[in-house]
Amino acid sequence: MNLTDVLMSALTDPDTPFEDPPYDLSSLTDEELGALFAESRAVTSWTTAASRANAAIVHAANKRQPRFTPEALRRLFEALVERTEKGSFAHVGPALTAVEHCTGPLPDLTAPIRALLELRLAELMVRQPYALLSFAHLAGEEAVRETVAGFSRNAGPIVADEMATVAGLPREERDLLAGIDRDHRHGERPPADDWRRPAAHSGYVAFARRALEAAADRTDAIRSGELPYRAEKAFTDREVLTLGQAARIALLRDEPWLPAVFDRLLPGVALAPTAAKTLPSQALLYELVRAAQDFPTPELVTTIRTVRRDVRHAGVPKQLDKMLKKVEAALAERTDVALRLPRLDFPDDGVLRRTAGDYAAVVTVTESAALTWEKDGRPLRAAPAPVRRDHPELVKELRALVKRVDAQLITLARALEGGLAVDTVHPYAWWRTELAAHPLARTAVRRLIWEIEVAPGVWEAVLPEVADELPEGRSVRLWHPLRADADAVRAWRDLLTEAGVRQPFKQAFREIYRLTPAEEETRVYSNRFAGHLVHYHRLFALFRARGWSSRRIGPWDDGDGDAADRVLGAGEWRIRFHHTWYDWAGEDEIASTDQVRFDRRAEGDGRVGGGWREVPLTEVPELVFSEAMRDVDLFVGVTSIAADPDWADGGPERTYWERASVAELPETAQARRDALERIVPRLKIADRCSFDGRFLVVRGELRTYRIHLGSANVLMEPDGAYLCIVPAPEKGKGKVFLPFEDARLSLILSKAFLLAADKEITDETIRRQMGGRGSGS
Repeated sequence: MNLTDVLMSALTDPDTPFEDPPYDLSSLTDEELGALFAESRAVTSWTTAASRANAAIVHAANKRQPRFTPEALRRLFEALVERTEKGSFAHVGPALTAVEHCTGPLPDLTAPIRALLELRLAELMVRQPYALLSFAHLAGEEAVRETVAGFSRNAGPIVADEMATVAGLPREERDLLAGIDRDHRHGERPPADDWRRPAAHSGYVAFARRALEAAADRTDAIRSGELPYRAEKAFTDREVLTLGQAARIALLRDEPWLPAVFDRLLPGVALAPTAAKTLPSQALLYELVRAAQDFPTPELVTTIRTVRRDVRHAGVPKQLDKMLKKVEAALAERTDVALRLPRLDFPDDGVLRRTAGDYAAVVTVTESAALTWEKDGRPLRAAPAPVRRDHPELVKELRALVKRVDAQLITLARALEGGLAVDTVHPYAWWRTELAAHPLARTAVRRLIWEIEVAPGVWEAVLPEVADELPEGRSVRLWHPLRADADAVRAWRDLLTEAGVRQPFKQAFREIYRLTPAEEETRVYSNRFAGHLVHYHRLFALFRARGWSSRRIGPWDDGDGDAADRVLGAGEWRIRFHHTWYDWAGEDEIASTDQVRFDRRAEGDGRVGGGWREVPLTEVPELVFSEAMRDVDLFVGVTSIAADPDWADGGPERTYWERASVAELPETAQARRDALERIVPRLKIADRCSFDGRFLVVRGELRTYRIHLGSANVLMEPDGAYLCIVPAPEKGKGKVFLPFEDARLSLILSKAFLLAADKEITDETIRRQMGGRGSGS
């Protein structure tokens, strides 16, 4: 038998024996692959032979597009019916793609389409509604009308409007919506990036506004008593999903009418019109917050926080708190809207005053927000007892305000920092009023270095105080050390250190990463951060904290590796950081790091969202490359086992630990050394400290110590023995000015203070190591 016959037999005959050698489908024509793919869609009894054949066919179909003869296309549609009749879910998306790749006239598919629609519409929760509507169009207008009616049955008027709208869209727009169809049974959401092109559908955008306004009207009617209140029954399950989709479209487009609608809708679904602790629709509340995780806006974050404060259900605030962390992290990445900060009733000077009887509350904003109390202009140590007794709600409100301002300042800093990779440019007039003079934003803005375009293409770095005096019509952007020469970078670092200015994020001391000859040689990938052993749980958590996407890896089938990715450069570039599961270390999991690759958005290839195309590193913009590699350096530096002072395992891991814990300094550690060279001379232990390459050398009374500026590990002279010091509360913390937040920098200084006074150390585990001459820990 030829290969096609062998595969067909494996799919259709349960008695086909299992063959061990893997199938190689490269010799098949596109039409032969199409016929096999059609038959594979009917399989529901998975013998070993059928499973292997199906896996090979699907793999080949993902690598190249099958083509379908009219007979194969008909068989594909019949296979979907057979599969559905047997109670298995049949994904209809590939069938729509197959129609576009038919090699001859389209066959009459009316019978299998109508049979499939009848089966699917009888399900309790109909899945893939947009794709099924496209199916119905292939069977004629009557099938379309019946399908719209079937979808709308018992689903609510909002869904009925949606189905009628989608059915009436041009084919191209309808098919693009089919590409983001969700599994309505499980409520799965497509990746946020897939909404880009559907958001351009004028017909669906108009529906999105109608749907959200209709939902707000309904909750208004429930609140007024016009409609009866039933807990959790304000919207059907299908309406919840539809409204979540409408919200994502409107949020992605940043529609100007949306904040007013959310101000009505979110309280409407979160608060019962009575004193009950139930909600009109907890499901819709969470769905709208999930939409905010995909496409947040400052106004929506404010509304969610207001609802979180007012909701009466005991479990909802805790859940909203968890979700809000993801929303605020996503807002920081959405730099086009994140800088649109509310003033929160603060006057221009950034000092908010509220009276409470004979006392006054004062909320000031500097590096963070602080709440203090006064009486007759004299500051008090804490909230006075009469205020706590007589004005508890005011105290609670102001404390919540402080937390909210701090969260807003963090979001602002993240958004400003995220704009570095985009090279975001602001009109001077907007920048001056909305950032530099904003009562809350200015505390961060005035501690950053900015560039003013003094002539076309000519930029001058300044501090905001100078920029305040510039004429209108200029452009402003954040200064980045990648665009400056070494002397300018050194001068800014000296100035900010001398002035004691702690920047909201690393800017003057920011690490920069340029393409190396080795990376030019490898062309499409970088091995700069490959080959490190890292604590996997810490790495996975750091991915999430820095806005990267990654699936969980582990010692299971197909789970041993992944490529974490992050989109940068206003959505045009994607970085992928490959890593694999390595081994267990006690109860800990170890991963190993691998290549870094870059993709550029590939518009016009027919895929929803445009897809991605891998590019050579030389094509990646310098700022995008530098900012992306900075993240990867951070991942490795923070999670490497080399920075673990307790590491005691043997074998290859120990060999790596011993080598990497005193290795050459990466860019992050070089920036740390630059900061230390400015900080150490100001310390009371300065005369006991010096620098030697990658080490800070500290002369104690008992020994001399070499602290590695990358790992913070300590070697003792004269024999190079390792000194294990488990991190403890930082000695001298709060007394030493640090120009930026860096836990490793603080740890190095803490160890330096400790070791400079080594005679005073009382910890017996440390003293025993100092007295010995061994080489281990």
